Amino acid sequence: MSNQNYDLNSIQKSSKKDLFEAPDYYQIDELLTDEHKLVRDTVRSWVKKEVSPIIEDCAQKAIFPKHLLPGLAEVGAFGPTIPANYGGAGLDYISYGLIMQEIERGDSGIRSTASVQGSLVMYPIFAFGSEEQKMHYLPKLASGEYMGCFGLTEPDHGSDPGSMITNIKDMGDYYLLNGAKMWISNSPFADIAIVWAKDEEGIIRGVIVEKDMEGFSAPEIHGKWSLRASASGELVFDNVKVPKKNLLPNIKGLKGPLSCLNQARYGIAWGALGAAMDCYDTALRYSKERIQFGKPIGGFQLQQKKLAEMITEITKAQLLVWRLGVLKNENRATPAQISMAKRNSVETAINIAREARQMLGGMGITGEYPVMRHMMNLESVVTYEGTHDIHLLITGMDITGLNAFV
Repeated sequence: MSNQNYDLNSIQKSSKKDLFEAPDYYQIDELLTDEHKLVRDTVRSWVKKEVSPIIEDCAQKAIFPKHLLPGLAEVGAFGPTIPANYGGAGLDYISYGLIMQEIERGDSGIRSTASVQGSLVMYPIFAFGSEEQKMHYLPKLASGEYMGCFGLTEPDHGSDPGSMITNIKDMGDYYLLNGAKMWISNSPFADIAIVWAKDEEGIIRGVIVEKDMEGFSAPEIHGKWSLRASASGELVFDNVKVPKKNLLPNIKGLKGPLSCLNQARYGIAWGALGAAMDCYDTALRYSKERIQFGKPIGGFQLQQKKLAEMITEITKAQLLVWRLGVLKNENRATPAQISMAKRNSVETAINIAREARQMLGGMGITGEYPVMRHMMNLESVVTYEGTHDIHLLITGMDITGLNAFV
């Protein structure tokens, strides 16, 4: 866990002011309540003050800025929709989406940390846990006292989680857990892991594994070109004794982890849009300042074409995720609708990042601007929580009724 034992003083702070202004070409702010805007603006201010000055150096040095965790808790980023009696903020899903949008505008890796905590750790405990589990874990997770991770993906089983080989055996007083998980955000520093494993009947069950359980380790993954300011690792289980009270009692089968992924994908649909907005805002500002052939490059037709297409796609995506948020608040959003929004937002963001990089020319590959960092991060976001192609097939199956997965 070398990533975590960093000296905060070694992280260089940028003196460059964060001038981000969110695009709102269709006055979508008018669709938001005062509470929505207050939540969004609070997180936006925090990102500008705490994330923007350090994130480029953290990404360059592959350091996860762990000191930001208390701040994320304070702005309500950990389980914002969890009821207040369990330590959450009790916010609606549009507020949750706006929080993810603003955090990912700062960096996808920081948003991943919050997404995992809220959607993949707190949500399954809230939805499928016992009352004892909820009261013990959720307040500590909401405050950041505990950090968690989510163990589903395996080294040989990514898009096909039903083929997992991680397993639990009933030993009378406890379960014996064996197996391994891969590409797990937060795992190097997590206090608990929500782990999905097959029981002796081949049924997928969820268990809460604590970091000090003998036989449990979480080695960090190094050498990433993407999400460099995020901590990712493995989960390895070698005859781990898991108390029976740590089993999530109210869920069986693949529905459990997939419902968690739907929560996370919803947040990503909003979050990736934040990265798109940041790239657009950067390119727009640069196009007005960069002089070539005697005038700002924003005055040339091809540059205006790029910017016009960017704002068009952002506006379409803003309306899509807002409507999805309304449906989510009404408990009417389907998994297929969430998949469509996740895929669209990430595709929009990655295309905008690439166009913005071209507009910035050589400066686009430097840490002077956030565009290249966003572009590299989005190469992970387009794959995790369901790949670009998998989400396409989810939509295809939904509209045709025909399963192309098998």
